[in-house]
Amino acid sequence: MSNQDLENDEMLPEYDFSKGIRNPYAQRFQELNLVSLDADVKAVFPDSESVNAALRTLIKAAGAVVPEKLAESGVRRRGWRK
Repeated sequence: MSNQDLENDEMLPEYDFSKGIRNPYAQRFQELNLVSLDADVKAVFPDSESVNAALRTLIKAAGAVVPEKLAESGVRRRGWRK
């Protein structure tokens, strides 16, 4: 670190992160997909299970299939059928 970097550093010397650990929950949030539902849709689909069931029905009716990469990764959830 140069002297310029040390002068601009806002971290005080007494802060010790040598025994710190990374956030154990970070991976969960990276894999999480959040979608905001409008009030009228939320009234019909009150939870994620009902939304997923409706979307799977729509996917099946459209004749879509799960991409191979997704199917192989084990991400498939309960109730899902190709």
